[in-house]
Amino acid sequence: MRVSLPTLISSKTVFSQAVFKKAPIVSLQGQPVLLYTSNHQSLLAALEQKKVRIFSECRNGFCGACKTKINRGSVVYHTEPLVELEADECLPCCCHPDGDLDLELSPQDAEVVTTYAPQPIACAAE
Repeated sequence: MRVSLPTLISSKTVFSQAVFKKAPIVSLQGQPVLLYTSNHQSLLAALEQKKVRIFSECRNGFCGACKTKINRGSVVYHTEPLVELEADECLPCCCHPDGDLDLELSPQDAEVVTTYAPQPIACAAE
């Protein structure tokens, strides 16, 4: 059976033009900690969920208490911060990662991502 490309495309959806964006990996000093998804309300909420120690107050970008240095990557603000920031700083309470992100926060006591390397299974010779 042959299926032509027009058969696979409905009048409303063109699959060849679909854009899928990889969920950003958030790291702390190079240590991966979380995969940021649309389930997170903000970067701060995602970090707190992973038990990352980060001080915060207003949670709206007004006070600057959660100001954090960015080692690599960038963020997008869903609420424009009122605090003045350097180019390498962000307010996790009112932003989300715009791709993979590495922050200058301690991974100590955080629930960090660990890799699983399965051990080979020894087979008995027959």
